[in-house]
Amino acid sequence: MSAPSFYETERAVSEYLLFHYGASTETMPWSFGPITALEYPARCVSECLDIERLPLNPRALDLGCAVGRSTFELARHCQEVVGIDFSERFIEVAGRLKDQGSLAYEYAEEGLLRSTALATVPPEIDRMRVRFEHGDAQALRPDLGQFDVVLLANLLDRLPDPRAFLQVLPSLIRRGGQLICATPCTWLEEYTPVSNWLGGFVHQGHSVTTLATLEFTLGPSFSRVRTLDIPFSIREHRRKFQWSVAQSTVWIRKDSETSPVGC
Repeated sequence: MSAPSFYETERAVSEYLLFHYGASTETMPWSFGPITALEYPARCVSECLDIERLPLNPRALDLGCAVGRSTFELARHCQEVVGIDFSERFIEVAGRLKDQGSLAYEYAEEGLLRSTALATVPPEIDRMRVRFEHGDAQALRPDLGQFDVVLLANLLDRLPDPRAFLQVLPSLIRRGGQLICATPCTWLEEYTPVSNWLGGFVHQGHSVTTLATLEFTLGPSFSRVRTLDIPFSIREHRRKFQWSVAQSTVWIRKDSETSPVGC
């Protein structure tokens, strides 16, 4: 039997509950730490979503939703929100948060030492607007429908074929709808073959970036309206953190499409 994916482990569940719902003193216990990197899942919505563009009773899709914080944040503004993740454990935990509103968990301090915390969905959010389901972003069920908002937070560089995935996005988003794509561009062979990377390589003597590939691939169907850098920090234990900066782009689905030229 093969080892389970990291995203199915208790360690991953603990780290991501803290990442999504932890208090600032829990996620960053050091006063000299990068406090601007806190609340990343919520900021992917608050800093990127254009509320003024939303139609009446909008639908939203959070692909790669993990344990659900961004999904709930989208429900502040959208009538219906679907959160989908490939990790069965993440979806199980997100579903319990929807049903109960809170969930106790433990997180690492040092070695085998643990502290306890309570993950809580902000009480002003209507949890009944949200539903979670286990699924593969590259094999979505055909009756999912279309959405006014699609959020991809830290998803692209974990897909085996992100180029193929990008080709599906126009069919998921209504014309005038918003696509929010946040990625740290951490391309790794364990998740994506090098031949499928969107950036981080040289082609015909030119450096290829993720942003350039997104522009080329999405450009015929979407207009890029914003680009911003959003820092985030994932705590592993009290003295070890992953500090990253997501390149976040916001796109609007065009009313008409054009064909890309060149490559």
